[in-house]
Amino acid sequence: MPDELMPIRPDFIEQIKSIIAEAQVLAVRSVDSHRVLMYWNLGKTIMEEEQQGKDRAGYGTYLIKNLAKELETEYGTSFSVRQLELCRQFFRVFPNTNAVRSQLNWTQYRLLIRIEDEPKREYYIAEATKNNWTTRQLERQINSQLYERLLLSNDKKSVLAVARGEQQPEKPTDIIKDPMILEFLGLKREASYYEKDLEQAIITHLQEFLLEIGNGFAFVARQQRIHLDGDDFFADLVFYNRLLKCFVIIELKTHKLTHQDLGQLQMYVNYYDRTQKLTEENPTIGILLSADKNDAVVQISLPEDNKTILASQYKLYLPSEEMLRLEMEKEISEFEEKLS
Repeated sequence: MPDELMPIRPDFIEQIKSIIAEAQVLAVRSVDSHRVLMYWNLGKTIMEEEQQGKDRAGYGTYLIKNLAKELETEYGTSFSVRQLELCRQFFRVFPNTNAVRSQLNWTQYRLLIRIEDEPKREYYIAEATKNNWTTRQLERQINSQLYERLLLSNDKKSVLAVARGEQQPEKPTDIIKDPMILEFLGLKREASYYEKDLEQAIITHLQEFLLEIGNGFAFVARQQRIHLDGDDFFADLVFYNRLLKCFVIIELKTHKLTHQDLGQLQMYVNYYDRTQKLTEENPTIGILLSADKNDAVVQISLPEDNKTILASQYKLYLPSEEMLRLEMEKEISEFEEKLS
């Protein structure tokens, strides 16, 4: 057979494409890393020059405006007044170059330097680095107030320790949020829809959903059939969490949850524990994800030592800071009442 007619193995082509794609990613990261260091050095140099003229009122503003005028003539709008101000702010927030992560790009750092609370900023840096978040994913997690939602059920020290990788999650609430924000599904909160619509929207946006429910989740099945002595039941969504080392079953409810819903989920959890769980794995977790929930019903319906059944509310819109602040105050008040 002539050489030009000999077929090329598909796996060989994929191998070549993989090498090219990996090199392209590394090249982009290298450029991004050098750009971040350039902006850091610009900020450092501007700050040092500004300090020399600190006795002159308004010298910092004068310095940046005139510097931008000089640089824009030669390099374009990439060195505008606004950009140079960001460089200065970047250095203020990260005065030590060793704290600047090469995995994060300049657009991500522009988001991070707006965060004034240091533990909160540290959390997002750790999570973005560890999970290789894109700029869009980082922005979405900040806007959906992921850090604050985790603090509703955890202490600050634990949240940061898990993010840094200093400790593994020990319980579901270490990584699972309440409420969960599902604005990416595109469902209107005023419209009526069925649970199958919610489920299909989650499957369509599975990558975004995995990002929202927490670290370490892998999708296993939807509408998982459970056959019990002639009767069939179907668990809405089944996942596995490699950090918690257990199956996670999620039941979706578009109405306010009831004790019957909790009982049904408990049955699914028991089934997985008795027929699917390996001896070295941890007990199965069940999450009842509902449009509304009554915490008193949840507490009374479940055993006092319950650690495997959780109820989480979903919201189809991003919460405002005021809304989340009120929710945190409510949680703190309820916790103090339990202690008294």
